[in-house]
Amino acid sequence: MRLTMFDPAPIGVVFTRGPEHRLAYTNAVYRKTFGDRPLGRPLRRTFPDLAQSGYFDIFDRVLATGEAEVLTAVPIDLDFADSSREETRYFTFSVSRATVSDGSRGVLGVVVETTEQVTAARRIRVLSEERRRALLRYRSLVRAGSEMVWVTGPEGGVTEPSPGWQRVTGQSWEEFRGDGWIDAIHPDDRAAVVERWSRALREVQPRFTHGYRLRLATGGYRHFAVDAAPVRDGDRVIEWIGTCRDVEQEWQDARREKLLARATAVTADTARPDEMLAALTAVIVPELADSCTSYLLPQALHRTPGTALAAERVAAVPRQGPPGPPPHHAEHLRPDSALVRAADRRRPVHAVFRPGSPPPGITPTGTEPWLAPDANSVVLLPVVVDGTTAALVVACVNGDRPPLGSSEISLLQTLLERAHTPLRNALEYQRTRQVALALQHSLLTEPPDVPGLGIAVRYRPSSSAAEVGGDWYDSFMLRDDAAVLTVGDVAGHDLPAAVTMSQLRNMLRGLALDREEPTGEILRRLDASVQTLYHECTATCVLARIERPAPGLLQLQYSAAGHPPPLLVEADGTAHFLDEGRSPMLGLLPDPRHSTAVHPLPPGSTLLLYTDGLVERRNEDLTDGLDRLRRHASTAVRRPLESFCDELLAGMLTADNDDDTALVALRLSVA
Repeated sequence: MRLTMFDPAPIGVVFTRGPEHRLAYTNAVYRKTFGDRPLGRPLRRTFPDLAQSGYFDIFDRVLATGEAEVLTAVPIDLDFADSSREETRYFTFSVSRATVSDGSRGVLGVVVETTEQVTAARRIRVLSEERRRALLRYRSLVRAGSEMVWVTGPEGGVTEPSPGWQRVTGQSWEEFRGDGWIDAIHPDDRAAVVERWSRALREVQPRFTHGYRLRLATGGYRHFAVDAAPVRDGDRVIEWIGTCRDVEQEWQDARREKLLARATAVTADTARPDEMLAALTAVIVPELADSCTSYLLPQALHRTPGTALAAERVAAVPRQGPPGPPPHHAEHLRPDSALVRAADRRRPVHAVFRPGSPPPGITPTGTEPWLAPDANSVVLLPVVVDGTTAALVVACVNGDRPPLGSSEISLLQTLLERAHTPLRNALEYQRTRQVALALQHSLLTEPPDVPGLGIAVRYRPSSSAAEVGGDWYDSFMLRDDAAVLTVGDVAGHDLPAAVTMSQLRNMLRGLALDREEPTGEILRRLDASVQTLYHECTATCVLARIERPAPGLLQLQYSAAGHPPPLLVEADGTAHFLDEGRSPMLGLLPDPRHSTAVHPLPPGSTLLLYTDGLVERRNEDLTDGLDRLRRHASTAVRRPLESFCDELLAGMLTADNDDDTALVALRLSVA
């Protein structure tokens, strides 16, 4: 065999002679790979840098036995000719005994480098192992994770079971696969989910996120957040993988903050309790309930528990259907009513039931129906302020909407806390008004019985729930048989005004009884007392003394301190105001002077003293009210004195009069 025949071979060829394996031939490919090693030297000396010395033993065996050996993809560690450092490469060797043309016997080696193939194969094995482990991790995550993991095909249908989904929704694999998962989504959320998911598939969005409610295997619904992404092989989408995470608590917290912010916004400029409750009712529907009705309890402070309850409906808001019943409607609730029970116990009454089948006793007897035919739950919430139930709120949920639960009740109570301040003010006003009215009524004494004189008195409180006046009247006899009539009005519409009124009235009584002096002088001393004892207090007053200057004659001595003038109506209906004896109101000037006037009282005439509530109206000049009073009195004077007073009140006062009214009428007998 001639060795030169291997010179053009594309693989490496080497030949060694004799038992020392002296290097006799290498072709170009061999030299390019292993370097231009010197010929004639033993193989072991030619490759001193070869780390794997066992390869030399192979040459010994082949030469001795004549049996060829093949080594496949074995590593070689040395300094390769085409590399600047020692490295490991892989080769396949074929070693056989050979005899060349000169008769020499030796070993012929054929070498093929397989480094790239070995590296590629190893990389494939590594990737395969990584993929296997990733798959195992994924399966473990799916089985053990709290999130639901799902896989769909490129067109969107579910292709693999999801133990998490089955555990949460109760759907079997047959129910879940394909598009069956849509059946587990809340009906109100399905359309939006399908539309968004279809667009994500069509546009191959890099990420799909959405939120919806899922039906639970245990019943009801919870909010979940979906996060999915396409899996690509190059430019082709081969599947989608996603997760569903339970975000119910996050949703509840966000809803709570949203509702509280909205409640704050709609009630920011509201101070009246009825307007506050109406605004909060509109927030509750539809976020928390399908219908909501709110009641004020105007008699909360005066009612005995267990008795009937008077409630004023201030708001009724349904989510769907016709508008609710009108507000500001009085309802009388029987003692066995569920609303009365909630008010008396001062804690919610809560019921969950099959749609349309409320438990007995939950529907208030004797009220207009507020429970929808398909209602599934209701809560009757008392709004308790300082231990008193000041309002009641009824919230209902209908149909297949999740029933009201503890979280909704807690949020409702938090929302209604915004009404506490106006309700507390209303209760405080009720207490104040109750005390003031009691004080006023304690001073509304019956007039004295005077021969030849008829005296009638009237007092009408303001129709406004926010007003308590300082009006008073009085009539009594002096030791000289003169009769004293007086009316007055302390500035202010609150309990302090009512208390000051009672003190001024009693002080005026004492001053009039202490000395028999002109009415102007009595008012002067009263004015000085007011400025000494009641700083920054002002009041108006008319003080009249009916006396007999001679047998068969009566005359009026009077003084008016900043007060509307007395009205004298003669028997024939002629009426005129007595404008003399006028002076500034009490508490106004530091050195007060009050004049006294005298006017005869004809037989059969009627004298009227009154407070400004009888003649004043909003957006009207006082002279118009005085003219109206004069006309009414002139017409009504022919009636008996009691009827005369009632006729004046009926003709002069309006349904919405916002001031108290007091009057004293005196009628002389006909001679």
